[in-house]
Amino acid sequence: MSLSTCTTQLTPVYDPYEPDNEWDVETPLKNRRCDAEIPAEGKESSAVVSTSMESVSEHGVSSRVQWGSKYEFILSHIGFCIGLGNVWRFPYVCYKNGGGAFFIPYVICLLTTGIPIVFLEIALGQYFATGGISCWDISPVFRGVGYATTTVVFWLNIYYIVVLAWGGVYLVYCFAYIASDLPWTTCNNAWNTVNCLAPNYTAVASGNVTLDASNATVHTDPAVEFWEKQILNISGGIGHLGGVQWKLAVALLIVWIVCYFCVWKGVKSSGKVVYFTALFPYVMLIILIFRGVTLPGAMDGLKYYLTPNLSKLKEPGVWIDAGTQIFFSYAVALGSLTALGSYNSFTYNCYKHSLYLCACDTITSFFAGFAVFTVLGFMAHELGVSIDNVAESGPGLAFIVYPKAAAQMPGGVVWAILFFIMLLLLGLDSQFVAIEGFVTALVDVYPKVFRKGYRKEIFVASVCFLWYLIGLLTITEGGMYVFQLFDYYSASGLCLLWIAFWECVVVGWFYGADRFYDNIQLMIGYRISPWMKWGWQYAGPSFTAIIFLFSIIKYEPLVYNRLYQYPMWAQIIGYLLALSSMMCIPGYMLYKICQTPGLLKQRWRTATTACIPDRPEAKKAKKVTSFDLLYINGEEQHTRT
Repeated sequence: MSLSTCTTQLTPVYDPYEPDNEWDVETPLKNRRCDAEIPAEGKESSAVVSTSMESVSEHGVSSRVQWGSKYEFILSHIGFCIGLGNVWRFPYVCYKNGGGAFFIPYVICLLTTGIPIVFLEIALGQYFATGGISCWDISPVFRGVGYATTTVVFWLNIYYIVVLAWGGVYLVYCFAYIASDLPWTTCNNAWNTVNCLAPNYTAVASGNVTLDASNATVHTDPAVEFWEKQILNISGGIGHLGGVQWKLAVALLIVWIVCYFCVWKGVKSSGKVVYFTALFPYVMLIILIFRGVTLPGAMDGLKYYLTPNLSKLKEPGVWIDAGTQIFFSYAVALGSLTALGSYNSFTYNCYKHSLYLCACDTITSFFAGFAVFTVLGFMAHELGVSIDNVAESGPGLAFIVYPKAAAQMPGGVVWAILFFIMLLLLGLDSQFVAIEGFVTALVDVYPKVFRKGYRKEIFVASVCFLWYLIGLLTITEGGMYVFQLFDYYSASGLCLLWIAFWECVVVGWFYGADRFYDNIQLMIGYRISPWMKWGWQYAGPSFTAIIFLFSIIKYEPLVYNRLYQYPMWAQIIGYLLALSSMMCIPGYMLYKICQTPGLLKQRWRTATTACIPDRPEAKKAKKVTSFDLLYINGEEQHTRT
């Protein structure tokens, strides 16, 4: 029987969660099936969960594989969640929102919302051994949650990888200029304008030269000109896309080819790659931290980063930033964590895993701030300006500020090379896990289509090529505007908050938090504390709803580089990108209710009744368990069988 789709008819078995322990006999049994492939009556797919090696059934359908070892899953999770956002977003958000005081709302959001939702997604995939769409057949009317996460990750896979293309081009320039001055430190290049002025860092540091506001308005920095004119060749706005930048097109193609061969065999290939891509960035980060703290002005940078400003806690924006940062850092509401968990062995302790990995992500984000702000402190010291004038986040930090800082260090080209290698590896494993999440979601919906021969490999190649073609829009002369449009709307905090809200509601109230606790107990062997249940039923929906509403109230139109305001037609496209995922949930809910026969009450009951089969290990565990759950007078009791 296929584990990833609902391929069997529901049979009347005892279910303590079913009212009166009865099936609705008025509704035809076939209408309780999931919207997935259903075999001929009386026949079932013979695919079963295998060990780490892939097997083929008598019908030619390959079975689902599992991780070769638990370390492959751990490193894949680390590689996916710990990415570019930890380095270029978290430190700046922390600094902007009160330094050390930011950790108060951050930890509160982490404990009440972040960890429970991370655990929910992993445990859901592990128990049912299925991807991010079909797992929501725990309440079929909410299958739109799966389509929403898959839509978000579809858009994410288009533009996130462009950062790796940028980093790859920078790395090539580092090696090309290894014996001379780095190209973003001089003004005698073909792309420089007459306004370019290379700062004399030695003179500035000694006080012989001052940087005044009038100079800042007249002259442009060579690092800015290298980024905007040589790498991006940026146009005047999104209405002037211009031509494709051939260097970036080649770099983007190379990165896509690398990603494809990392994921084309599923977890059998990606599970091996993460041993390098997930661990090596930590080596780079440690090296950069040790180098950073030895620089002049480094302590000033750390002071700006960590000094608490408790008055900031009164501002709603701080709490909004804390909540949205949790969702960015932990990569929830994308379906990829569910996909990763679906390849676990049934008895893997995903509860402890979630706790440890969330702690690891938070600690990594915190220490990444040391690598960033020691360098920013050094740069401010060298230029004789406040850190406020050099602090940046996002692409501005990665491709302007840090390259400039590296150029000021002794042996600057070495530090630039190390930084961009770290950047590439941080982004690479996040990218191919996101690809795996998308592919797993669709393959598990249509296993008979994709798990035959080389169909899955061809499918992966096809979607990668499609993403590459669409991604070419982001490397045109107006591509940076397109990139930011995707980043601001398609995988924005609003989309993630909306999806996470419904994930909590579905598991906490429709499938049942206690019922899911029983499932978890079958997997890990003991009943966990009620903390997670409270998170799914109360804290998670409340926090996500409040932050979602505040984000709408405080919404500001998209602006590039603090100057260029997007035209209304571009903002409308952005709204449509956001709605393309968000509307999947109410849209599918309406579709499911309309296509289910019966009276409205019968339709709702049928549409909210779980129709997803347990994986074979779960069925076996239920038979051999040492106790049965009985509900007597509304209270849960345990009796020995």
